[in-house]
Amino acid sequence: MLRHAIAPTGRYTKASHDVVRHARLNSDAKILLLYVQGLPESETAKPLGDHAKRLGITGRAFQKAKRLLTEGGYFHDWRWQKERGQWVTDQLFANVVLSAEEAVRVRDGEPPSAQYPTVGAPSGRTVGGSFGKKKTEEKNSSHPPTEPAVVDDPEAALRRKILEPHLAEAERVLLSLRRVDRRLWLGASEARELAGAAAEWFLRGARAGELRDALTSGLPPEGVRYAPGFVRRRLADRLPEAPSLAEQQRRSRTDQPPSPPARFTTCQGPGSEHVFRPAANETHCGPCRQAGAEAAFSARRAAGAV
Repeated sequence: MLRHAIAPTGRYTKASHDVVRHARLNSDAKILLLYVQGLPESETAKPLGDHAKRLGITGRAFQKAKRLLTEGGYFHDWRWQKERGQWVTDQLFANVVLSAEEAVRVRDGEPPSAQYPTVGAPSGRTVGGSFGKKKTEEKNSSHPPTEPAVVDDPEAALRRKILEPHLAEAERVLLSLRRVDRRLWLGASEARELAGAAAEWFLRGARAGELRDALTSGLPPEGVRYAPGFVRRRLADRLPEAPSLAEQQRRSRTDQPPSPPARFTTCQGPGSEHVFRPAANETHCGPCRQAGAEAAFSARRAAGAV
C-alpha cells in the first residue's frame, strides 16, 4: 500500500492512535470524539446531542455512538436534581479513557489520578447542558422489570402500611446511586418499584448512608449488566439481620412520643378559686394537700395522739 500524507500547518486536531485504531468505536463515535476535542471554549457549553446534529449524526446512529463512547470510557454524564426540582445533566468528554472514579475527579476539578495526571492538567467540564428524556439501552435484556403484583393479603397490606413512612427516603437513596456510579442508574419507576425492599433496611436500623454504601461498594469488575436486577439482588443478599425483641422494645420506647399533659382542673381546697394539673385523680392541688396534712398533724399533736 502506498501512502501520501502532508501534515497540516494549522487548524488541525491531534488524534491518538488508541482512538484511530480503536476496534470497538465505529466511525460516528470517532468523528464525534475528534470533533468535540477540537471545539473552541465558546462551544463547550452545548450538550453532546447538539454537536452530533451539526455532524449529521442523529437518531439511532447518535445513540449507538454515545453508547460506544460511554462503554469505552470517553464519555461520562451525571443527572441530578436541583433544589427546586429541575433535572440537570452534566457531561464530560475526554480524549483518553477515564474510569468512573477518575471522571468524577475531573468533574470536580481534581487530577484524574492521585499519582500523576493522565494527560495534561485538569480541566473543567468539556460538554455541559442537558438532554431531553434519557433513553435506556436495556430493551434487549433477558431480565426485564416486572410489574408489581396486586396482593389482597391483609398481612401484606399491614406490611405496606408499616413501610410507608420510609418509602420516600428509600426512593431518594435509590435515585442517588447514579451519582456514585452511573452503572447503577435507576429510572423513577424502577426506584419506586424497589423502594419497598430498600425501606426494609430502615426498619432494621440501617441509615441512608449505610444503605447507599452497601449498594455501591465492591461492584463486579465485569460491570453491571442490568442495574434494577443488580440492586434488587443486593437489597436481598445484604439485608441486615432483624433486631432482637429487646432491641425492638427499646426502639419502641425511644420512638414513642411523650403523653400529653393532663388538663387543668379546679382545686376543691379553701381560698380563692385556682386550677392545677392532676397527676392521677386528685381533687386538691399540691399546696392545699400539704396544708391539709399539716393541719391534721397539728390537730393530732394537740390531742396528744402524737
